[in-house]
Amino acid sequence: MTLFQGATDTAIALGLEPVGVVESWIERPMYHYLRPELTQVRYLGLETQPDLEAIAWLHPDVIVGARNRHTVIAPLLSRIAPTVIAEQLYDFKALLRLMAEATGREDQGEQLLLRWQRRVTDFQTKMARSLDERWPPTVSVISFRSNHARIYYGGFARTVLDELGFRTPASQQQAGWGIKLTSQESIPAMDAEAIFVFMVASDPSVMETFRKWTVHPLWQQLEAAMNQAVFRVDPVIWNMGGGYLAANRMLDELYAHYGLPPLEADQDCLSC
Repeated sequence: MTLFQGATDTAIALGLEPVGVVESWIERPMYHYLRPELTQVRYLGLETQPDLEAIAWLHPDVIVGARNRHTVIAPLLSRIAPTVIAEQLYDFKALLRLMAEATGREDQGEQLLLRWQRRVTDFQTKMARSLDERWPPTVSVISFRSNHARIYYGGFARTVLDELGFRTPASQQQAGWGIKLTSQESIPAMDAEAIFVFMVASDPSVMETFRKWTVHPLWQQLEAAMNQAVFRVDPVIWNMGGGYLAANRMLDELYAHYGLPPLEADQDCLSC
C-alpha cells in the first residue's frame, strides 16, 4: 500500500500493484502514465489525509509513507501493517532501495538502478559529444501558477538534473525548495543557459500568468529565451510523479529535447 505518489510509481517499477493508493494531485484519480498498471486498486483519498479505515480494511502486507506527510499517523499505520517511512520525497533511488528491501525485491531494485546508471552514462556521453565545450550548461527549473512563478532550487527535477550533470546557476545554489516570484521584476533571477518550464496548462489562470511573464521585456532578455532554449515539460513527470518511472520518463524527454538517440537497449522501453 502506497501513501504518496513516488511510492506508487516505485511499486509499479518493482512489478507490484498496490492494493491501495492515494489519489494524484492532477489527472485524478491517478496520473495517466501509471493507470495501466493499477487496474484493481482502491483509492484512499489524498496523501495529506489518507483514509485509515479503508487502509485497515484492505489488510496490506506493507504500508509505505513519507516523513513529511505521515509522521503523525505512523504509529496508527504500524498497528495495521509493517510500515516504512521514506525520509524525503525527492530521492527516488533511496526510495527504490527502501521499498525493494521492504518487499523482498532487492534483486529487482538493483537491476533497475543499474539500468538507470547505464542511461545516465549514455546521456552524459552523448551530451558532451553534442554540446562539446558548452557541456554542461546551467539550467533553471521554473513553474507558473495562477498568481506567481517559482524557481526550484531543490526538488525532484533538480535532483535528477544534478545527477545527469547539468549545472545550477550560482544565484540559485541555495538551501530550501526554491522561491516564489510575485513580481515580473524578478524575472532575471530565472536566467540560465536553458530553462525547463512546467505548469498545469489546463488552468486558464496559469496560462495567463505564463503569457504575461513570457512577453515581458525582461523575459526576452534571458539567455535561454534569446537562444531558444526554453523547454516546456510535463508537470506530472518533472514534479509530481517522484519515482523511478518518472525519472526515466524525464530522461526520455531530455533525450528528445536535445535530439539525442536513446540508448539502444531502451528504444522500446519508455519507462525503464
